[in-house]
Amino acid sequence: MPVPIRRLFVALTLCCALLAGATACGSATDDATQDTAAVVAVAAATPSPSTSAERQKFAKTRFVANAGLAAGATYQWIVKPWKAGKFKKGASGRRFALVKAGLAGAFAYNRLKAATKNAKGDPTLAKAVAPLSAGIDSLKDLPSKLRKGDSTDATAGSFDDIINKVKDAGKSAGAEVTDKVPSAGQLTGG
Repeated sequence: MPVPIRRLFVALTLCCALLAGATACGSATDDATQDTAAVVAVAAATPSPSTSAERQKFAKTRFVANAGLAAGATYQWIVKPWKAGKFKKGASGRRFALVKAGLAGAFAYNRLKAATKNAKGDPTLAKAVAPLSAGIDSLKDLPSKLRKGDSTDATAGSFDDIINKVKDAGKSAGAEVTDKVPSAGQLTGG
């Protein structure tokens, strides 16, 4: 697609102005000034560690966000259709419901793993969520079972149980989890 001459002229003018400005600012020959500038630039580029209080606060916030997305996806696309009977053989829209449930299951597993990782930043939350790690790991193969339509009742029940246990663990640690239904883009994009 051809670019209009006016846009090229504006871009060229801006590049020249930036180059001239950078050249004018960099004319100092004092080595100490250059070394100080280099140290400041490196210090600004490296992230500073957060305090333990900030790490704990953000850990709970991240845990609540990730667990809430997992809970919302599980309820919206696994539990609700399961209770409505959409996973039964011969049900109208069964294949589409199973594909959505499989995607939601993979998304929920991903977010639950992230929530478990976030929980490690807060001692109280880590103690509450630690017993659930094995249950969360057991969800790994269930999304493919949902997509195929294998043992959908047991699979949907497993997701529902784990989500409820994660919610209870968060509540006991002072990080109450509420369902947040992810968008379709979040569901497919991760």
